[in-house]
Amino acid sequence: MIERRELKLDIERVGTVSAILTQPAATRACYVLAHGAGADMRHSFMEKVAEGLASRGIATFRFNFPYMEEKKGRPDQPAVAHAAIRAAVAEAARLCPGLKLVAGGKSFGGRMTSQAQSKSALPGVKGLAFLGFPLHADKKPSTERAEHLAAIAIPMLFLQGTRDGLADLSYLKPVIETLGPKATLHEIEGGDHSFAVLKKSGRTNDEALTEVLDTLAAWIDALD
Repeated sequence: MIERRELKLDIERVGTVSAILTQPAATRACYVLAHGAGADMRHSFMEKVAEGLASRGIATFRFNFPYMEEKKGRPDQPAVAHAAIRAAVAEAARLCPGLKLVAGGKSFGGRMTSQAQSKSALPGVKGLAFLGFPLHADKKPSTERAEHLAAIAIPMLFLQGTRDGLADLSYLKPVIETLGPKATLHEIEGGDHSFAVLKKSGRTNDEALTEVLDTLAAWIDALD
């Protein structure tokens, strides 16, 4: 049995946004799952991740960033995004007491989570998992967006498609190597920024996402 709860999340000095807790009956961890820049927490990708992790015994706490809640086109300033993430982590910990807590998310959401963690550790969070870390603008390779990662002390998992235009692996791999054993890279062969694969790859998008979720669940289980 999987319980899905529609919630409201209060962000100090910012306002209130929508949130969803998806929790299986037997839960061993909770993943605070932040959405990407262009789609909200109800996007099909976010739904599939939440449902897939629930089937693997892992709860998810999703939420909208304020700009998405208000249907504004431009993402929030980092300080606002960080405040939303801190509120989400605190609420997830309250709703899922005693469970292993991890955070991160899709693209922009994962990057904002890592920035928040680098500035001040997110209470109780054991690791960060990125579903397509956006290392740079589309097809404009650089590493400036990764500079803050060196300040993070907890384990990090980078799930990256080998066709991801926002994360040239020839730039990302050296970054991850400099982070040492706390950082793990798992490549989804043929996957784009959302892990979609080409038909000629011989497998489906659902099969690629299964690899993502299996890897994520195993990594969460291995965290101390």
